[in-house]
Amino acid sequence: MAVLIPLGLLPAGQHAEIGQLIGRRDEVHRLEELGLRTGSRIEMVQRGSPCIVRVNGDHKLCFRNGEMLNVLVRPGDVP
Repeated sequence: MAVLIPLGLLPAGQHAEIGQLIGRRDEVHRLEELGLRTGSRIEMVQRGSPCIVRVNGDHKLCFRNGEMLNVLVRPGDVP
């Protein structure tokens, strides 16, 4: 099993799978409504603040630094 890292540490162009969402119930619910659920596949498009990720190959989301800490990912070649 791969180690989970904060989303903000994922290099640009790398794919990952969401392993865990952290935070208050309302924060986690908001992330899930945006499509970020455990097991979802993402690609880091742009690192930094704002951070841009592609979710399940469909749509892009933009995050500020603090929001990225709530998403832990399992890096790897996830098509």
